[in-house]
Amino acid sequence: MAARAAQRPGGKVSEVFADDAERQGAYDLLEGKRVSVDALMGALGAVTAERASLDSFAFVAVDGSSITLTDRTKRKGFGSIGANNFGARGLKVISALACSPEGVPLGLLSQVWWARAQTKSQKSKCTQKKKVHEKETQRWLDAIEGAAAQAARADARLWFQLDREADSRHILLKLAETTHRFTVRSSWDRVIESTGKDKQYLRQWLGRQAPGGHYRLDIAAGPKRTARCAHIDVRWGRVVLRMRDPWTKTVRRLEVMAVWAREEGTCPASEKPVDWLLLTNTTVESLEDARHVVRGYTQRWRVEEFHKTWKSGACKVDDSQLRSFDAMTLWATMLAAVAARIERLKHLARTTPDQPATIELSEQEIRALILLATEIRKRNERRPKPTLTIGEAVNWIARLGGYTGKSSGGPPGSITIRRGFDEVRTAARVLDALEAETRSDQ
Repeated sequence: MAARAAQRPGGKVSEVFADDAERQGAYDLLEGKRVSVDALMGALGAVTAERASLDSFAFVAVDGSSITLTDRTKRKGFGSIGANNFGARGLKVISALACSPEGVPLGLLSQVWWARAQTKSQKSKCTQKKKVHEKETQRWLDAIEGAAAQAARADARLWFQLDREADSRHILLKLAETTHRFTVRSSWDRVIESTGKDKQYLRQWLGRQAPGGHYRLDIAAGPKRTARCAHIDVRWGRVVLRMRDPWTKTVRRLEVMAVWAREEGTCPASEKPVDWLLLTNTTVESLEDARHVVRGYTQRWRVEEFHKTWKSGACKVDDSQLRSFDAMTLWATMLAAVAARIERLKHLARTTPDQPATIELSEQEIRALILLATEIRKRNERRPKPTLTIGEAVNWIARLGGYTGKSSGGPPGSITIRRGFDEVRTAARVLDALEAETRSDQ
């Protein structure tokens, strides 16, 4: 089923499986509860951890998202998502996506699913009185634990990257318990250990430090953010956070490095400047060390790109019409593996374009691609050689999917890669069938 989903990605089972028997078999498996999502995610995570172990470390971007589903009857398996006034229904998920030191997606290490049992307004009234295992914070802890467990089996080293939503006392302490590095963007101006009687706050303390240096940082375009080369001033220092439990009144101390990267003089007037206060357990003794921490945090965007490809881009998991929690999470996990592969192809072509195509494509897929590329090449273009690089292969795949080169506005994206890969996989299956028929005739 996963192989077929890779050949023809789509959110609806009926789009992926055109044959009646295959479609019925897919529904039987998804609804039959013979395969658990934990087993499937365990297999995906194990393969990703093996890839991660080949490098000195792997960035792991952890972030939350939601799947919006049609649920007119408000079944018990789904819950509310987003703003209450829209009444959207679906499932929540935390994903831990591993990437190489160069930022190439390696795959998913863990995913944690749940359905909200109550609305956001109801939750806000009582959440402070709940224990951590009763809060959604526990889902973040489970995702971190799952990723760390997979890494331990493969002897891989991780560097977790989390955004402001993860700036929680429980999450910071959980990350500190692991043997891995972490960086969390601070959401709160936390109290730090002070020798005086007055409280001392992190931003205030860092603001009194002279910048340790500055550099230029390429900022990608995003919602309410234009692409630009930003001038970044950097400050850093070692601090001890005082994290107080409001109910037990106890204080836990955590020693971290604080790295403050702030844009100066290059932000458009209509936008907010880059202002990242990062908490990390990585040693920072120089501007180069601080830049390494900031660059690591930028790899967190990889999980956002993955979520886009998975939900509304190439795989369109939001279009699914499955109606049970178990079936939906199993199907969505299969499509998540497909989305991760599409993102991996995209970034391999951008970061290491000269590597051989065989690092990601099978021999039959390369043969099929060459045949198809020969048909669409321009008159002045040579026939692709069997020794394709991954950059050349992805370019040809994207062209099969409608990519027009520079006029498309940038390098190939996930949607054109997915469309072209549909053609390649179909052609590869035909070649397989022809070779099998030839062998049977001999």
